[in-house]
Amino acid sequence: MVALITAAELQAIPLFKDLESSLLEGLLDRHRLLEMAAAQTLFMQSDWGETLVVLLSGIAKVRLFSADGDEVILSLLGAGDLIGEMSLLDGDSRSADVVTLTPVRLLKLQGGPFLRALQQQPILALQLARLEASRLRDINRRFAIQRSDATTRVLDALAYLAVKGSLQQDPLDPIPALPQAEIAILAGLARETLSRTLSKLRSRDIIVEAGEGWRLASLQPLQRRGLLP
Repeated sequence: MVALITAAELQAIPLFKDLESSLLEGLLDRHRLLEMAAAQTLFMQSDWGETLVVLLSGIAKVRLFSADGDEVILSLLGAGDLIGEMSLLDGDSRSADVVTLTPVRLLKLQGGPFLRALQQQPILALQLARLEASRLRDINRRFAIQRSDATTRVLDALAYLAVKGSLQQDPLDPIPALPQAEIAILAGLARETLSRTLSKLRSRDIIVEAGEGWRLASLQPLQRRGLLP
């Protein structure tokens, strides 16, 4: 049996919360629900596509590769985020790779109904603009922090993972258990530097075990380093 999502469930996603039932039903025309494991590629840079993906749960990364072949993570995507909307809006190819960091659940929508809904409902366009503004702030903040010390960059990366993995966007929620290599790329550090920094944070009880991963013990280290709004 093919799993489907209802209009009420779609409306529970913040981006779509103000849409009328008829538009919600239109958006769900030929929709698909998908589940994918970690380390799977959703989109590749320069791909073409006319579909839109809503991330229902889990975390994905938006990445590029530098001229030297180094991976650069531009931003993280969590529950409620859109994937592929830029190509849909401007008709160009995908601007970056999107790869799952954890197991994810996805809603795949047809692009045509979404574009029609944008034209009919200004509130949807406003919500989309807010989502894009939040993503741009993430990118700006991440580039600004690359001049900070290793501890600040690791704390920022861990809090970012916690927020994106949390429905409440709480930096004190559990941090997904990821390979240290992934966290090192997110923090913009060498693997050895990350390992030393994590050991220091654990020894000072700034991060503590939480299930298979960790969590930050308090907000104070983030506040002292100006990592909270």
